[in-house]
Amino acid sequence: MNVLIIGSGAREHAFARAVAASPRVERVFVAPGNGGTALMGGKVCNVPLKAVQLDELLVFARESGIGLTVVGPEQPLEMGLVDLFRKADMKVVGPVQAAARLESSKVFSKEFMRRHGIPTAGYRVFGSKESAMAHIGSLGEEHFPQVIKASGLCAGKGVIVADGRNEALSALREIFDDRIFGSAADEVVIEDFLRGQEASVFALCDGCRYRLFLSAQDHKRIGDGDTGKNTGGMGAYAPAPLVTPEVMRKVEERVIRPTLEGMASEGSPYTGFLYVGLMIEGGEPSVVEFNARLGDPETQVVLPLLKSDLFDALLASVDGGLDEVPFEMHPGSAATVVVASGGYPDVFETGRVITIDSGAESQDEVMIFHAGTVLDDGRLVTSGGRVLSVTALGPNLKVCLERAYRAVGRVHFDGAYYRRDIGAKAL
Repeated sequence: MNVLIIGSGAREHAFARAVAASPRVERVFVAPGNGGTALMGGKVCNVPLKAVQLDELLVFARESGIGLTVVGPEQPLEMGLVDLFRKADMKVVGPVQAAARLESSKVFSKEFMRRHGIPTAGYRVFGSKESAMAHIGSLGEEHFPQVIKASGLCAGKGVIVADGRNEALSALREIFDDRIFGSAADEVVIEDFLRGQEASVFALCDGCRYRLFLSAQDHKRIGDGDTGKNTGGMGAYAPAPLVTPEVMRKVEERVIRPTLEGMASEGSPYTGFLYVGLMIEGGEPSVVEFNARLGDPETQVVLPLLKSDLFDALLASVDGGLDEVPFEMHPGSAATVVVASGGYPDVFETGRVITIDSGAESQDEVMIFHAGTVLDDGRLVTSGGRVLSVTALGPNLKVCLERAYRAVGRVHFDGAYYRRDIGAKAL
């Protein structure tokens, strides 16, 4: 079967690697892909179509005999790509537009959780600067920090944690006056700050059944020690020791099952990947956010730890029988370190030539997934803020991190930047 993977990041590179390993897959097309997927060769090739070109993607899928399409990023889900493909009788992995609102609308997500008794932080919704600032002004200092979120999609960056009243008021001015999050913040959610440690749980769903990947922990801040601005993610590891079997049981009972049951009862059965961002304190999980797809860089650690055939599970999530296909994990751990362009997440330069030393990758231990890369006249150059995701596997997290950082040292481009403390909390 031919497979189309939509997206251009390291997540999609990881998808392409995993799907191409299936003996049932003949060709893998990645639209638009990146320099890494362009270099894969064999079954894999890039298609010069952007993830938001829905009609063109459908035409390509029909003309190329695509048997299964996998959606990586959130924008085409919000735009209704799954609805479009389904109307054309094309098999596609992902939630329909109405179900994708779990990610595309923070307001919908919070109200959905309230309707279905899913644990999350207390919150209020505001559509104007004046009402939001009045609310902040009414809070005593004991109620801070407060978390201010743009309701719409912001590539994982539409969140500000305000430690005090003045910081919160300043953030609201930036959101409503300076439009730092654009139209995604026409509505904002202001919610109570949840204390604890963050972790993520990922499920593949077919509308009523689900299979769980290993848990992971992401590192969102740009600087060591979780300092500086939020990014799309500077590294991750799996499994997260914080998510014990007992915590996972609570997540299944209190979050995943009520979510699937709730979406079905409201007329939008949830299919595809469900990302549950959690805050865990004292063994009690609360939902920070939902994503309607796998996270990046978490994908780069959870997919390499899947021992079973990913393609079989993806197809079953569309055709049904998801609970009947193998879904087995490798023992051990995985860690990934993101190598970014200097200046990210603010201003950075592109077009920097990338060199990767021979032997940096090894089939069973180290793999380098590309994100912001492109081939330019045969040269691999930077094209984005997060450039590479260097992933290593091993019997434990300590070994994984040693292998990953050793490989990072073999990656070179001007201005390369990475955090040096990925996984430190778990260690």
